[in-house]
Amino acid sequence: MEKRDYYEVLGVDKSASADEIKKAYRKKAIQYHPDRNPGDKEAEEKFKEAAEAYDVLSNPDKRARYDQFGHAGLGGAAGNGGPFGGFGEGMSMDDIFSMFGDIFGGHGGGFGGFSGFGGGASQQRRYRGSDLRVKVKLTLKEISTGVEKKFKLKKYVPCSHCHGTGAEGGSGTDTCPTCKGSGTIIRNQQTILGTMQTRTTCPTCGGEGRIIKNKCKECAGEGIVYGEEVITVKIPKGVADGMQLSMNGKGNAGKHNGISGDLLILIEEEPDKELIRDENDLIYNLLLGFPTAVLGGTVEIPTIDGRVKVKIEPGTQPGKVLRLRNKGLPNINGYGTGDLLVNVSIYVPETLSKDEKKALESMEHSENFKPNLSVKDKIFKKFKSFFE
Repeated sequence: MEKRDYYEVLGVDKSASADEIKKAYRKKAIQYHPDRNPGDKEAEEKFKEAAEAYDVLSNPDKRARYDQFGHAGLGGAAGNGGPFGGFGEGMSMDDIFSMFGDIFGGHGGGFGGFSGFGGGASQQRRYRGSDLRVKVKLTLKEISTGVEKKFKLKKYVPCSHCHGTGAEGGSGTDTCPTCKGSGTIIRNQQTILGTMQTRTTCPTCGGEGRIIKNKCKECAGEGIVYGEEVITVKIPKGVADGMQLSMNGKGNAGKHNGISGDLLILIEEEPDKELIRDENDLIYNLLLGFPTAVLGGTVEIPTIDGRVKVKIEPGTQPGKVLRLRNKGLPNINGYGTGDLLVNVSIYVPETLSKDEKKALESMEHSENFKPNLSVKDKIFKKFKSFFE
């Protein structure tokens, strides 16, 4: 299913401020919260969709990439369900509460004045692993078709001995006696305005809601160990140099079965020997021999898919641009394909044989070899303002 525009999801303009985006997300999240819509799958999907939109638009870097390249700038073409895919895919409600629950604040779970929303569990702390960054070099051919790349990453992965829990054997945790498993405690403070109630992270368990009795010997109770993972990345066609794609959940694992970080893929474009990229267009500088420019002929032009023959009309002038339609690069958002622009230059030999020189001298006074003054006048009139 094709992804909706994130600004449309939250109901804000593209010029919306960070505070407006935050307020819009809070409104949508409350509207579609599972506790308000028990058993409603459609509301659950809209809840996740709003979280995905907020995840992007609340992050200046992600928002800038999205504004420039759309969904594809975050990885994969919009709606392709690819590995970069949606925030909601593979993310539980607790993950969303853990990442964004802080914007609701207040009491009674993650939604302030709405008692019962989220419950105590939504306040439990979940560690998030750090992001990883890799660079991938692509040729113009790979950019034109899209490509699949594999990486062997050294990273933190869940401990197999304790299944990521941090407890020896995968079990052996007790509910925190201080916060009774909620991860937070409520403090009452007397002020001149009366009793003020605040919710803070439990100092005993660090907000996790549980305490490990026997720490795992393999990971020292962290729940993660240093290992490696082979990851396959499907890079969409039309990406550009400097673009950064992201794969959710493919970074370092979070402690105690927490949330994994993201894998950030930085695109580097390898320079081509013959073709120059200009956004979705490609440019080739063709150097024609003088006889071919005068008499016309056929030349071979390099393209991404191989060399093609192009007809040169007699009397072709230097500076002429030949356009080969749809021989450029595809637009990353699927809006057509660029062209191949062939800039024509004429090669003037530096040395001549006696016979060549004599042949040219015989043509020097021919009307056909005199400069076309009408063309010269047109050029002068076009740029006259620059000389005044």
